[in-house]
Amino acid sequence: MGHNPGFERLVEIRKSQIHECRPDEVMARLERGKVFHFIDVREDREVAQGHARGAIHKGRGILERDIEEMIPDKNAEIILYCGGGYRSVLSAANLQEMGYTQVLSMAGGIKAWRQAGYPLEPGPDARD
Repeated sequence: MGHNPGFERLVEIRKSQIHECRPDEVMARLERGKVFHFIDVREDREVAQGHARGAIHKGRGILERDIEEMIPDKNAEIILYCGGGYRSVLSAANLQEMGYTQVLSMAGGIKAWRQAGYPLEPGPDARD
């Protein structure tokens, strides 16, 4: 899916302001039992089709509104992902602006996670 040029420019600007990690790095952290917050920032309809094992869902539309109650520790490690790694970049930049110091965006998003064959959990609708 191609994105609009203005959106792509915005993401590129924000990428220079944040840190990214790869899905294999996230999986290694999970396997080691490292404590961090793994957050899926996709839309509800996307999450309904499954999400990365161990992740919680907090859509990009409400992440910034709820993050301080959800994760009051501004030094907590947070890894965000979306569909392809664009929206999570924007979310990571916003959280950094809110004072969070250890925010990463997972490059490639759920698409890269799936391509690597990493574990998925069914979306909430699939459990009903």
